[in-house]
Amino acid sequence: MNRRSFLKLSMYAGCSCLLPNLSRAAGPLADVQFNSAVYAANQPQTIMIFLYGGASELAGNFTNYDQFKNLSQSSYSNHFGSGNLQATDNGFWTTAGGTIMEELLAVDDLNVFRTCFSEVRWQNDNRSHGSCVAQNQRGSFNEDAAGIFANLARILKDNSIIDATTKMPFLTMEGDSGFYARGTLPRDTTLEPISINENLDNPFHRGSEPDYTDEMDTLAQLVNPEGKIKDAFEKRKEMETFINEIDALPDPDLGGHNYEDNSFARKLKTAVKVLNYNSDTQAISLATSGLGGWDDHNDAENYMSRMEQLFRALQSAMAHIRLVDKRGKINIMVMGDFGRGVNLNSANGWDHGNLQTLYVLGGTDYFNTPGVVGETVVKDTGSVNRLYLRPDPSSYWFEPLSVAATIYSIYGITNPGILTDGSPVISPLFG
Repeated sequence: MNRRSFLKLSMYAGCSCLLPNLSRAAGPLADVQFNSAVYAANQPQTIMIFLYGGASELAGNFTNYDQFKNLSQSSYSNHFGSGNLQATDNGFWTTAGGTIMEELLAVDDLNVFRTCFSEVRWQNDNRSHGSCVAQNQRGSFNEDAAGIFANLARILKDNSIIDATTKMPFLTMEGDSGFYARGTLPRDTTLEPISINENLDNPFHRGSEPDYTDEMDTLAQLVNPEGKIKDAFEKRKEMETFINEIDALPDPDLGGHNYEDNSFARKLKTAVKVLNYNSDTQAISLATSGLGGWDDHNDAENYMSRMEQLFRALQSAMAHIRLVDKRGKINIMVMGDFGRGVNLNSANGWDHGNLQTLYVLGGTDYFNTPGVVGETVVKDTGSVNRLYLRPDPSSYWFEPLSVAATIYSIYGITNPGILTDGSPVISPLFG
């Protein structure tokens, strides 16, 4: 880790105390209603996995295959092989993680929402990566708004859930992310996410330059008065020890569900270890680097193996969460930019759509386990490359912004629609 990154991340260790006190945020946050009893009862922790590029919804919803296969521009059976185009009992794509989904579903570890659909984007013909990512990660159609976790951080601090003593409340395992975009929120380094990787490289580690860091610690104690600067250096020592303790935790023995040796699985294992060890951590965001991207405009056969690896890692994570008895508290959400069409184009891929499958795992202390929710129909516009799945008119569906509303709600925010352009919570998840 270079010095610039270290200094940026180390500000969490106490340098925020050098800034003047920041007032409560104005704008929508000023009207947020927070119920501390709900937060105390739930004590939620969230792992948000974002499928950048816009993953096809077909892994979780292969129910309409017989209706669209003969309408497709290219042949599914020629490209994927007829033996790879079977649906499981619950309509998952068998060879794209479907068998694992069935196993997770059978033990109430998985909820599959097939109708996360943006009517707003459909009406405005918006299938742009940048716009859809920004909106989904902010929970708002205002692409300049603060991110979901930035808003959440401010609300939790304003309600005394987070303070200067809170250790690592927010982490990112994907670098910069719209989930933490500040928008018009004032900078508050107490709330900035710490960036880590699957190896838990320690941003507070000082051993590489022992003479320099020891001298700086000594100098800080000598030349500064009692108060914030001394506290910042002491905090850095504390955080170095804390990170090292997490790093030293043994890997769990999950029997037949041990994590595979790939970058994404290691990230997910590290995320669960951190949440189990540190109740202060509210949320961790990560992408699926190591599996590949999801912008499958061509040669989409790799989608099957990526989904297999994704759900094998999720199955390991749920086994890990069960082992440490945190299935009630830790939830995992999996979403992306958007879904894709079901027309297999001339390059044997799928183009952008507006319906995706949302996966929700864990969080059983506050979430129902409805299992599979939503039914879809084939939408044939009569135009080449415009073949889509859409919610059945009689089916439950929701805008992607409802994911943000659901997150806010489990953390005690009772009027989340004020931050999500009116989009409500995903109601089947709640009693």
